[in-house]
Amino acid sequence: MVETSGLNTRRALARGTAAALTAALLATGASAAFAADAHGRTASQATAHATASGATKHTAVAGLRDAQINALYGDDGNGDLWGYAPQGDGTLGSRTSSGAGWKDARFITQVDQNADGASDGIWDVTGSDLTYTGWDDSADVYVGTGWNIYNKVLSAGNLGGAAADDLIARDGSGVLWIYLGYGNGKLAARSKVGSGWNIYTEIAGKGDLTGDGKDDIVARDSSGVLWLYKGTGDYKAPFAPRTRIGSGWNAYNSLVSVGTVNYNQDRITDLVARDTSGALWLYKGTGNAAAPFASRVQIGTGGWNTYRLLF
Repeated sequence: MVETSGLNTRRALARGTAAALTAALLATGASAAFAADAHGRTASQATAHATASGATKHTAVAGLRDAQINALYGDDGNGDLWGYAPQGDGTLGSRTSSGAGWKDARFITQVDQNADGASDGIWDVTGSDLTYTGWDDSADVYVGTGWNIYNKVLSAGNLGGAAADDLIARDGSGVLWIYLGYGNGKLAARSKVGSGWNIYTEIAGKGDLTGDGKDDIVARDSSGVLWLYKGTGDYKAPFAPRTRIGSGWNAYNSLVSVGTVNYNQDRITDLVARDTSGALWLYKGTGNAAAPFASRVQIGTGGWNTYRLLF
């Protein structure tokens, strides 16, 4: 974890709130947690470390909510997880082993359950089941079945206005749904966002891109045009009408956001893109809705196509 007293204090306070909420939810009859070794899978967090400039000395942007600080993870063909911790200066550290047993997972996405600015674990869809696994197997929860109807599942941050991250899922007919997170791995009943989302080949997001304090997403259509959907903070209508960012994004076979890679400078949400040759590129966030990303910077020279999932 980033070594700053403010972030650690927020984490401690948020964990207390999340623990109270979890107890209340479990008291209502929510299904019990189960041990990670029951399904033969493990997950551990690759932690970020502040550089000499100090993670609290980033440049403030008016209205912008600080992005999460998370490692970038890859799931290789053997089901092993590898983590790359951000160094705070727009680069990633060397890879570290972060788990095993995920070969059959169709989707994996990080989630911050307690609004402390860092993920607490992952949701995954394996077969038709959705499961939440806490880092270091600290809190594993079976969420439910029937998730094989979805062809895209992603936690793009807090989209519904509460504290915990939420989940969005697109079904086979192109309808997008939102599930509000309770903060303990469980989810509320789904609400319909809208139809027509099957025009997109990639959907990504993990924070505020526009400087209004609400989490946003981007989506790439089949022609390679990238679109911005500004978040509203209202789960009944979580996105404003789309605006065009730019074209040429079909050069990439994966788009992912884990928060900020550049936390010593600005704490603005960034976007990571992998091209077809396996090189990795960073688009630093600007906080400007009219042009949310700066020009790309290469942060990986090759080999990233070894991962079937990036999250």
